Amino acid sequence: MNLELRTTDQGGETHDTSERKDSLWIITASPVVWAMHFLACYLTAAIFCAKVGGALGGVRTAIAVYTVLALGGIGLVGWHGYRRHRLGPLRKPHDFDTPLDRYRFLGFATLLLSLLSAVAVIYVALAAVFIETCN
Repeated sequence: MNLELRTTDQGGETHDTSERKDSLWIITASPVVWAMHFLACYLTAAIFCAKVGGALGGVRTAIAVYTVLALGGIGLVGWHGYRRHRLGPLRKPHDFDTPLDRYRFLGFATLLLSLLSAVAVIYVALAAVFIETCN
């Protein structure tokens, strides 16, 4: 059943919480960004160490850039989840079987996965801080 519901957030902005337009893909965006960050960092370090070796100066810079980009993307997804979670009247938990509660629950889950993904990105980047050479 596809229900349509228009609601207003605390800022006075009107939103359409139509279930036809809802997607579960947004909830996976932050973990995908973390996985891409992990893969990019790992491949950069592995290729550098296999081909060049020595100190990781340039690799550290690349990992820092990857980390900033990943945290920015995760921040945008988390902000989107936070806005969905804060939509409508502030009552918790999201236990009712209504379109608004489902919409807000998905926003809350997206926000929490974004926070977890941000912590994971930071842990991946910390390896470049503590490891100085390929040896």
